[in-house]
Amino acid sequence: MDIVFIRHGRTETNEKGQYGGFNDIPLSFRGEIEAGDAAKQVEGREFNSIYLSPLKRACQTSGILGFQGKSDDRLREMNFGIFEGLSYKDALERYPKETEEWTSDYINYRIPGGESLREVYERVTDFLRDISKGKGTILVVTHEGVIKCALCSIFDTPEYFYRFKADHCRFTQIAIDEGYKYIKSLNSEKIY
Repeated sequence: MDIVFIRHGRTETNEKGQYGGFNDIPLSFRGEIEAGDAAKQVEGREFNSIYLSPLKRACQTSGILGFQGKSDDRLREMNFGIFEGLSYKDALERYPKETEEWTSDYINYRIPGGESLREVYERVTDFLRDISKGKGTILVVTHEGVIKCALCSIFDTPEYFYRFKADHCRFTQIAIDEGYKYIKSLNSEKIY
């Protein structure tokens, strides 16, 4: 089975370099254009199943791609809690102790009012376990953190989270074949 991930189009929060994980932010004008460009890559393609984050920016991207899918809360972006709406610099100024603790243990530190990377990783791997019983090709419209966790799942650890990149409206493809997992493409303009 192939799982094709696409990150939603850009938002104003993304353009400002702010954390906006759980905030329900719409696409910016630029994000709508990005989604329109990505739609050309999926035109005429068939997917056995389509899943998406329930957040507005993922739903909008899916609509621009021309697909409706099943919403799944496990595909939401990381909840950045007290850091929501802040840049890293702003978080460091406003919450120096919490930012230092997060930086020191980026996998296990639970952001106050939010969640840890480990929690995100566990919900993403739970989602992947559920869908890996299917066949064919699945499209998942979601967020950068979710895609990076899915890539980490290939190695059965969230330790490689910062070794991956998932740009807006780019495709990342993994395959699961009888329990064997591998990466087919990373951060690509095309689906292979």
